[in-house]
Amino acid sequence: MLENLLQYGFVVRGLEAGIIVAIIAPLIGIFLVLRRYSLIADTLAHVSLAGIAVGLLFGWNPAVTALGSTLLASFGIERLRNSKKVYGESALALFLSGSLALAIVLLSLSHGLNANLFNYLFGSIVTVTSNDVLSIALVAILVVVTLFSFYKELVYVSFDEEAAKVSGIPVRFINTVLIFLTALTVSLAIPIVGVLLIAALIVVPVVTALQLKKSFIKTIFWAEIISIFSVISGIIISFYLNLATGGTIVLLMLSIFSIVFFLKRNN
Repeated sequence: MLENLLQYGFVVRGLEAGIIVAIIAPLIGIFLVLRRYSLIADTLAHVSLAGIAVGLLFGWNPAVTALGSTLLASFGIERLRNSKKVYGESALALFLSGSLALAIVLLSLSHGLNANLFNYLFGSIVTVTSNDVLSIALVAILVVVTLFSFYKELVYVSFDEEAAKVSGIPVRFINTVLIFLTALTVSLAIPIVGVLLIAALIVVPVVTALQLKKSFIKTIFWAEIISIFSVISGIIISFYLNLATGGTIVLLMLSIFSIVFFLKRNN
């Protein structure tokens, strides 16, 4: 059955891109969840929708405009948070609601919804090209290299930001790096799960792994296993049952979370 599936080029490209995204998402998600920044992923996903709307309106590459909008918004969010004039959650709410409103207005100017928009909203492995896989791989390498370059600082800040400041760690810079990497990861995940489900891909595997109450490294390991399994299984199941790829992947992740949660609860 799997051999028949791999005969299709678009499925192979989808699996390649999906596995890359599945590896990267929990690496970012672990720091967001521990710092209670999970909403950032959802906010940047909505910002990317505004970027996609700009691309569709002006005939530019929506993937590029989505990446540009998320990067700009990531710096704007961090700057607003650091100003101390707006609470962190309020800054996220401003960007989330504002970008969604902008996306709706721009899409209305471009004559509303179309097939391309639905692919970006919900993900579609059919539309993943070889160039997309290459781009995703290159950006993923950048994310991993940056992440490991600041690994110790990110861990320290995630567990105790005040102590990190006292120790001389540039907390503001590390926070900026984290949100920058989140923006890149959100842009990576758009072709696979779509704008509306990106946050789940980043957060759910980590939340599930945390239920196991393991060490930090083991939590990352299990989050990776859950993420990769869900993405590969979701792509295969969606192909044979003709289901939406992004939705299938996220439902699998939530099913695994439910099983782990109730098993640990009963122990």
